[in-house]
Amino acid sequence: MIDHFPHMHLALDEARAAARRGEVPIGAVVVGPDGDVLAAAGNDVVGPHDPTGHAELIAIREAARRFGSERLEGCDIYVTLEPCAMCAQAIAFARIRRLYYGADDVKGGGVTVGARIFSQRTTHHRPEVYGGILEAEAAQLLRDFFRERR
Repeated sequence: MIDHFPHMHLALDEARAAARRGEVPIGAVVVGPDGDVLAAAGNDVVGPHDPTGHAELIAIREAARRFGSERLEGCDIYVTLEPCAMCAQAIAFARIRRLYYGADDVKGGGVTVGARIFSQRTTHHRPEVYGGILEAEAAQLLRDFFRERR
């Protein structure tokens, strides 16, 4: 069995870097079919005033550029928090093979709660989904971040 934790650890590093910039600590990593990292990013919403600056979207854009295609077939994405509906739809549009994520997002998730994008009849591509990867660490990062801001 492949050890997926190194990629999630990289996503957690990106989330920590985002927190240091004052961004919500979410990180994402896109891995190519050969197992090489194509892109890694953390949230970048506040700094550039970009509501679409989610870690997943930034990583998908960079991975597509490096992969040379808008379709990331055979690629996987690792995200520290369950993607929102916008990011889940981008994952579907990019034809990403597998989604691995850390903590569930009970307020804004688009995969297992909320919109459940991959369960919709109109969604043309559904990645394999694996949640709970380093869940405790990912959730603690978010709790610590928001506790410091209260």
